Amino acid sequence: SASTSSPPLQLPSASRREDRPEVTLPLRKKLGIALGPGYEVGESSSAAAARPAGGLRADYGFVATIDREIMRDPERDVGYGITDSLDEIVEALQGAPVSTDTELGGYMREFETRVRQDTEEIYIRLDDEQSERQLLAGRLNMLFRDRRAHTYTRHLMETGDRMSRDAWVRSTDASDLVRGEVMSLRTTVLGQMIEIRELHAADRRRRIVISELLRVDHRRSTEIIGLRTALQG
Repeated sequence: SASTSSPPLQLPSASRREDRPEVTLPLRKKLGIALGPGYEVGESSSAAAARPAGGLRADYGFVATIDREIMRDPERDVGYGITDSLDEIVEALQGAPVSTDTELGGYMREFETRVRQDTEEIYIRLDDEQSERQLLAGRLNMLFRDRRAHTYTRHLMETGDRMSRDAWVRSTDASDLVRGEVMSLRTTVLGQMIEIRELHAADRRRRIVISELLRVDHRRSTEIIGLRTALQG
């Protein structure tokens, strides 16, 4: 058959860049993933013209740094938990000989399918991240809107506490004033009670003196009557 009679297809040399075959991916394929020293993945001229400068933006409000993360650490999962599922294809292309162009095309179609699936999964996770970001932004805006109400409530609470302290101080001062007035009034009443008792004692002494004077007057009147009777007899 053709697969057994054809000689093995060897990988091109890494030093001859012009001999490397290129695969054109759709516009959404923004991941710069290289197949190894013999192959590279590019994008069409229309896709390159439509691609925004400065990395993938995709209207998410922030620049996706997937390409930079891949170049910085190709072995990592690009920060989204997506395992690099292309290692098997790369190892197969680098380690095993490719017998026919059809088999190479199958490898490339499988590679494109996996890239498409991984890219769609990345976009789905980016959508989820954007939804969560919008939710957090909404909550933050709500907190900013409620900040004035919270400030006013705190002002009312502080004013109420201050008024309570002032009322307590005024109540304490008034209580001390009333207590002083009560003590002064009590002292006055005690003094008046002592004066009344002294007046009662003086009145009793005056009554005793009057009683003695009345008895003396009665005795004198009796003596006068006796003398008149003796003189007339």
